[in-house]
Amino acid sequence: MSREIDEDVRFRLMRALQDDPTLSQRALSRELGLSLGLVNYCLKALTQKGQVKIQNFRAADNKLRYAYVLTPRGLRERTMLTRRFLQRRTAEYEALKAEIRVLEKEAGMHSTQDEPVSGE
Repeated sequence: MSREIDEDVRFRLMRALQDDPTLSQRALSRELGLSLGLVNYCLKALTQKGQVKIQNFRAADNKLRYAYVLTPRGLRERTMLTRRFLQRRTAEYEALKAEIRVLEKEAGMHSTQDEPVSGE
């Protein structure tokens, strides 16, 4: 797995955990579109790095469940991942805008730099 993909997966996983630490691994897998094995692998790695703490809690059905809570170290890592995620997405956005301008020019379309081309 490349570093960028790995960072995107970690970012999305940590973001989901921050929103709802009580999500099961299966629910995380479904919500993020990742395999259950990958979610398990990532949670183990985040736990070993001290970025996620696993806590027990009793669910409404009186079964013991796990909560995956971001630690202070995990919150700092998530902040850094967020910054890098935004940098990558901004660069992709700028590249797409430039490509769209080139294609519009090739197609003979005229539009301003920030306005979308309206349908004819």
